[in-house]
Amino acid sequence: MSAEKAKQYLERFGKACDVIEFPVSSATVGLAAEALGCEPARIAKSILLLSAEGSVMVVVAGDGKIDNRKYKDRFGEKPRMMPWERVEETVGYPPGGVCPFGVNEGVRIYLDESLKRFETVYPAAGSTNSAVPMTIAELERCSGALGWVDVCRDVSAE
Repeated sequence: MSAEKAKQYLERFGKACDVIEFPVSSATVGLAAEALGCEPARIAKSILLLSAEGSVMVVVAGDGKIDNRKYKDRFGEKPRMMPWERVEETVGYPPGGVCPFGVNEGVRIYLDESLKRFETVYPAAGSTNSAVPMTIAELERCSGALGWVDVCRDVSAE
C-alpha cells in the first residue's frame, strides 16, 4: 500500500511511472545500492528526527551522517532519532521505505547539501523494495522540501 501512496503522490509530477519495484529488499542503503547497481552514496536516505516543533526529515546522500554540531547550529537543538516504532504512524511509510513524497501532515522536509554532488539520486518510493531515480531538481520539486541544509559530516574528510 505504501508504494501506491508514493506513486499516487508522484503522479502529479509525472514521476509515478519511474518508480522501480524490486523482487528483493531495498530497505537499507546497501541493499538499495545493490538492487540498483549503483554506489551507496547515490541512495537518497530519509532520516527522521524528533524536534520540539514536531518531526524533521532530512534527506541525505547514502554515505551521509548527521553532524551533531551542524544540526544544532541549524535547528537549535541536538538531533534525536525518531524511534523505529513511531516512524510509520508519523510519516506514513514503514522504516526502510520512508521517502519525502506525500508524507503525513506536520513533517518538515529538508534536503542536505551532500546530495548536490550527484546529478541523479535514488530515494525510496514508499516501500521496502522500491526506489525512484530523480535529478536533484526533480527531488527538490517533488519532495516539497522547505529548503537546503548542511547538517552532514564532510565525507571527503573521512
